[in-house]
Amino acid sequence: MAGENAVRLRPPRNAVDRRAVGWWRTQCLIGTAVPVVVLGVLGLLIEPARFWLLSPAAVLAAIGLACTAFFPAWWYRVHRWEVTDEAVYTRTGALWQEWRIAPMSRIQTVDTVRGPLEQLFGLATVTVTTASSKGALRVEGLDHSLAAELAEKLTRITQATPGDAT
Repeated sequence: MAGENAVRLRPPRNAVDRRAVGWWRTQCLIGTAVPVVVLGVLGLLIEPARFWLLSPAAVLAAIGLACTAFFPAWWYRVHRWEVTDEAVYTRTGALWQEWRIAPMSRIQTVDTVRGPLEQLFGLATVTVTTASSKGALRVEGLDHSLAAELAEKLTRITQATPGDAT
């Protein structure tokens, strides 16, 4: 049925919270700092291997800082989400963009998660589990109160939506 209300692939309308850029930057910095610090400490302690440990540490630090400066701002421009009465729409990715649609009739569970860094930034992630083999849809970088409202809204809509018989 190709009705006017048919679920179709289209750009989602909503951006994530602006604070997500800081959250992503912090994740990048932590992900960079851990191996750089380990290599740096080992390089200082193991004199014969100093060059072979400190050189990769410097390269990793440079790449990590470049990624930290560039990717979070790009992700903010790309990551989008939207919830309608018919479906949940998401678009994520940087180099490889992924657009997903979860019809309400296929939603099984809705979860809200707030990790320690997300809590620090006042953010949350809403995970929408569906009957898809592709896995759950994740809407990251939402204001924590908006995430709670979204989870509530999705629960209400899915309870009122008959399941898909396919």
